[in-house]
Order: sequence, then structure tokens, then C-alpha cells
Amino acid sequence: MSEPVNVGSVKQQSSEKSGGNKPDDMRSGSDQLGDSTLSVLSEMIELISKNLVDFPEQVTVNEVHGENTTVIELTVAKEDIGKIIGKQGRNARAIRTILTGASAKLRKRTVLEIIE
Repeated sequence: MSEPVNVGSVKQQSSEKSGGNKPDDMRSGSDQLGDSTLSVLSEMIELISKNLVDFPEQVTVNEVHGENTTVIELTVAKEDIGKIIGKQGRNARAIRTILTGASAKLRKRTVLEIIE
């Protein structure tokens, strides 16, 4: 039981020597990633969408970068729009929830627009 306590104290000492705590280091790391992390979000939306529709080859995802927000535009075949939206918008809401959670973790604001 004493080993986990010692390991924890060693980690604290090493982070103090490096000049900062881990949340600050993680914040600077996510800021350095910049726009490349947003393309990961687009790829995630594309992967989810392609698995929902009948015509995955017609799924396109575009990013529009704004001052504070990035808009991810999802375009699918006309026949598949209902599958992306789902009953009472449940699929669209679920995709947006996943996107919001992932972008919040990256400290970015991202919005999904489904283009008909």
C-alpha cells in the first residue's frame, strides 16, 4: 500500500521541478495543436455519418473557421438526410452532443450544421 503513495509523491515532486502543474501543461499542449485538432473532429463526424447512411460515398464534411467558432458542415445524399436527423432529431442531437463534448475537451467551440 505504501508504494502507490510514494509513486504519487514522486509525480508531484517531478511536476514541481518542471515548473508547473499538469493542467497548465495540458492547456498549452492543446493550444499548440490548433486547427489540426479540429480536423480530427471533422473526421469523427464523417466516420459517424458514414456508418449511419446508405450512401457513405456521398458524405462530405467541410470546416468553416470563424473568429471564435468553427462550423462543421455535413452534407449527405437527399435519401439519407432522415437517417442523419433521426426520429425527432435524436441522431442529430446525439452527434451534436458528442461533438460538443469532444470540442470542449479541446477547449474549442464547434457547431454542426446539417446541410440539406
